[in-house]
Amino acid sequence: MNTPQKRLSKDAIKVWLISDTIGNIIGILILSILFYLDYRFSWKTWIGWILIVITTFSLLGGIWSLIHPFLLYKNWRYDVDEEFLQLKSGAMNETHQLIPMTKIQSVATEQGPILRKYELCSVSIETMGSSHTIPALPKEVAVELRNQIAQYAKLKEVE
Repeated sequence: MNTPQKRLSKDAIKVWLISDTIGNIIGILILSILFYLDYRFSWKTWIGWILIVITTFSLLGGIWSLIHPFLLYKNWRYDVDEEFLQLKSGAMNETHQLIPMTKIQSVATEQGPILRKYELCSVSIETMGSSHTIPALPKEVAVELRNQIAQYAKLKEVE
């Protein structure tokens, strides 16, 4: 069995960066409010130190959120044939999943507001024991892939 070769859309990096930035901004706002409340009400000293530690980890997480989308895009692959859906992802911990078509119960496309802006969709695959997602595919490719998986799963079910 060959390793999967199909890639996600290059716009996936932009979507992930925007999504992570929104999360980081919300975190910074919450920490800012907590620092203000600490200053205003003179909370115990140890609370200020805990806020400093949390801020340090948040800054490290913010730096990681600038690197992670590029690694994620570089290492995400998928492929589909009549027997299996193959998913490969991960930079440090590589995961290679083979999902038999006979086990697939449902397949759907999903599109949030940020994905919609870039005309991307995610394909969600449900099996009896788990769910899998192929993130950030161009809308036409996602719909075609969804239909292809559904067709292969249906053919295997009939046999």
